[in-house]
Amino acid sequence: MAINLEKGGRINLSKDVPALKRVRLGLGWSANAYDSGKAFDLDASVFVCKANADGHAKLISDEHFVFYGNLKSPDGAVVHAGDDRDGSASGDDESITVDLKRIAPEIDEISFVVTIYEAPERRQNFGQVKNSYIKLYDDESGKEIAKYSLEDDFSTETAVQFGSLYKKDGAWLFKAVGAGYKKGLADFVVAYGGNLA
Repeated sequence: MAINLEKGGRINLSKDVPALKRVRLGLGWSANAYDSGKAFDLDASVFVCKANADGHAKLISDEHFVFYGNLKSPDGAVVHAGDDRDGSASGDDESITVDLKRIAPEIDEISFVVTIYEAPERRQNFGQVKNSYIKLYDDESGKEIAKYSLEDDFSTETAVQFGSLYKKDGAWLFKAVGAGYKKGLADFVVAYGGNLA
C-alpha cells in the first residue's frame, strides 16, 4: 500500500522496497477551470548533486540539472519523459525516472522540484491548481510507493521542493521536504550552484 507522505516524512527505499532498481516520479494535475487566461503548466525538475565542504547539496554539473530543456543526465541515470504544458494527459502528466544502479558513487542527493511555468506573469499559484500531486513508483513493477498532494499545503506558492533521494550508509532513502516557495525554476538553479548562461 502506498504511503501518503507528509512534510518531513522519510522512507528507507532499500528497506521498504529492497528490490528497487528504478524510481519513477510522476507529476499530475487537472486542466483547471480557474480563469487566469492561461493554462497551468507544471514542470518537474531534478537536481543531481554532491555535498560540498559545508554539507550543502550542489549540482555535479549544469548537465546534471534534468528538466524540460535537458531530458537526460550525462550518465543516462536520470531521464525526463518530456514536457506537458496543460495537464490534459490521462494519469501522470510528467514523469522522471532515476536508475539507482547507474547513479555515480560520488552522488549524494537527487532533489525533486516542481514549479509553475511563468507563474508571476500568469498570476498563478498552487492553490489554484486542481488535483495536483507527486507520486513515487517502483518503475519496474509500476507499484506506487508514496504520494504527496500539492494543493493541500501550498495555497500561494509557485514552487515546491518536493523531496530528495539521498544516500546514507550505502542505502537510498527518500525524504519528503515539502517546502513551498514564491520562486521560479531559475531561482533553484542558482541555489544549487548551476549556471544560467
